[in-house]
Amino acid sequence: MGPYGYPPGASAPGPGGVVRVNETMVCAVGNVATQPVYRDLASGASARFRLAVTSRYWDREKNTWTDGHTNFFTVWANRALATNVGASLSLGEPVIVQGRLKVRTEMRDGQSRTSAEIDAVAIGHDLARGTSAFRRSAGPPKGEASAPPRPEPSWETPVADEGGTGAQQRREPAAVT
Repeated sequence: MGPYGYPPGASAPGPGGVVRVNETMVCAVGNVATQPVYRDLASGASARFRLAVTSRYWDREKNTWTDGHTNFFTVWANRALATNVGASLSLGEPVIVQGRLKVRTEMRDGQSRTSAEIDAVAIGHDLARGTSAFRRSAGPPKGEASAPPRPEPSWETPVADEGGTGAQQRREPAAVT
């Protein structure tokens, strides 16, 4: 048995008391390749975006850094992380994503397709490539109920501004000194 009485490789219990075993955790450094899509679903907030991760190497002949192959991942964020992704990330920004790698193969139109997804547990700006201003998330006021659940929209449907909900997702300009 491993630590805490769980099998070797197991993590401490997560949300709902679930113990995860033998998952592939990754840390990917890249750029936001699509504008993040935020949805407030009946099951909770969810966001997704594509992440471009390009390897680089030093070319001694050219005496310069050269881009290698680019891998693309679909990054999924849930709950508070999704809300913060929707309010913080934009197309082209450098980010670091940590999460569970999920490689899926499916048949579509008679062809086998493989996709790589990251179920994110942490996402942040890559401070080696720029600055960022942190603002702590404010939870709902005590004693105030959350919004009533709504039916889940299609991920391909553009977000409509319903009574100011879109305004809550817009980023505030950050002052950098």
